[in-house]
Amino acid sequence: MKNYDAIIIGSGQAGTPLSKKLAKEGWKTVLIEKDLIGGTCTNVGCTPTKTMIASAKRMYDCKKAKELGVHTGEISINIDEVLKRKDQIVESFRNGATKGLEKAENLEIIFGTAVFTGNKTIKVTEKEGTEKEMTADKIFIDVGARPGVPEIEGLKDVPYLTSTTMMELHEVPEHLLIIGGGYIGLEFGQMYRRFGSKVTILEEGKRFLRKEDEDVAQCLREILEAEEIEIFTDTQLRSVKKENNGIQAVVKIAEKERTITCSHILLATGRKPNTDLLKVELGGININEYGFIEVNDQLETSVEGVYALGDVKGGPEFTHIAYNDYLVVYNNLIKGKTENYHDRLVPYTMFTDPQLGRVGMTEDEAKKKGLKIRVAIFSMKHVARAIEIGDIRGMMKALVDAESGAILGVAIVGEQGGEVMTVLQMAMVGGVTWQQIRSLPIAHPLYAESLNNLFMQFDKK
Repeated sequence: MKNYDAIIIGSGQAGTPLSKKLAKEGWKTVLIEKDLIGGTCTNVGCTPTKTMIASAKRMYDCKKAKELGVHTGEISINIDEVLKRKDQIVESFRNGATKGLEKAENLEIIFGTAVFTGNKTIKVTEKEGTEKEMTADKIFIDVGARPGVPEIEGLKDVPYLTSTTMMELHEVPEHLLIIGGGYIGLEFGQMYRRFGSKVTILEEGKRFLRKEDEDVAQCLREILEAEEIEIFTDTQLRSVKKENNGIQAVVKIAEKERTITCSHILLATGRKPNTDLLKVELGGININEYGFIEVNDQLETSVEGVYALGDVKGGPEFTHIAYNDYLVVYNNLIKGKTENYHDRLVPYTMFTDPQLGRVGMTEDEAKKKGLKIRVAIFSMKHVARAIEIGDIRGMMKALVDAESGAILGVAIVGEQGGEVMTVLQMAMVGGVTWQQIRSLPIAHPLYAESLNNLFMQFDKK
């Protein structure tokens, strides 16, 4: 059995930089990857989806161009070319990450499937079938998650798509039925609507985007419905079956049953952690009822010296959080710090068009905590940059502490919403108050300049 200083399982956005940094520190390190370097984000997540969304955005812009005095000819989508561009960019990103790993000294890379066989012991079955056993003082688990497949009557007998296989489909569905109204469902839904599909989205919850404030969620819903995307809440998919050349779905919507006939089904109901493939229970590692690994404040599992990073430990499941997990672990182990991953602000952006960028508390959360707050809301139809660009969809919303002026939470629905949100995220980290931003000279006419106007709303109250 071979012994290492560190075993890292999974080459995602935490595992890749951590393996290089530990190796640079002189640790004898091995990185085990089951499939492709880069993990979910590079190969089947952020990079490919945002690349395809860019094509859908161009399609939309071309159709709207006449409103700005630009007249185009016939517009059509070539899905094969869209997928080819996506594949080229993914391969470029993956190759760059691979070359960076290969240059690292003290770092061994093994392509194979890892499983725990005991306390801090791993067996790796390489792709050609060779088995290797190893152990290490420190083990880091970054194996991520995969699309979940719910138990639905008849689903095993019909062809269905996931967020992974959807991006390999060399056709534009006539009618795409999406099960799930979260990030994945909405981004794919708008994308394929713009490519030419009829799109119906079924959300199980009674509220659309229930983690957002209702006014923010309603704003985005109206934007999507304006593109003729059907959205139903309070739904339950009862059964599916093949029907001639399509698929027949029996759906319960607000206590009423109806049948929807579609050409394709996309499952977007959440992701399942890959802990079952890793057999973590044999390593004595505790998981919760959903299969996610339980960790303490420093991301250490129930086994001393074994850490879990990224999606495999549960939400929030974002690439930037996985990368920050790496920083927390590295700083604590190598730099002697005592960082707590709970202390960070968690920003996120939904890459619909326009984007939804959010960080901090919602108004609902603040009220439940009994905080004294003030709320500012500003419509994008009053933002100079939005008017000039020709896209006034969306809104800006911020809540602040009524006494100190500290910014507590932000939601931006609008063109470059994530970028504008990040400005306020930095203000929150730096302790900059809303009063300071209201009076801050910001270059004209940026979207960020509208933050002046957003906080001027308090002067009117």
